[in-house]
Amino acid sequence: MATNLAIDTELLNEARTLGQLRTKKETVNLALKEFVDRRRQLEIIEIFGTMEPDAGYDYKKGRDRCE
Repeated sequence: MATNLAIDTELLNEARTLGQLRTKKETVNLALKEFVDRRRQLEIIEIFGTMEPDAGYDYKKGRDRCE
């Protein structure tokens, strides 16, 4: 899908350099992916601690013991 956007050229070039990416397309796609990932992390952080712990959960049972 072709889209025309007015993107800050200096910012785009800086991001491309920092990310060691070859193309503008790679740079924009990576930036969008990192943006989405970060927002999802923030959503998880917001709900962290709002749920009651499972009293019957045994964390020791889930350990993998290789003997």
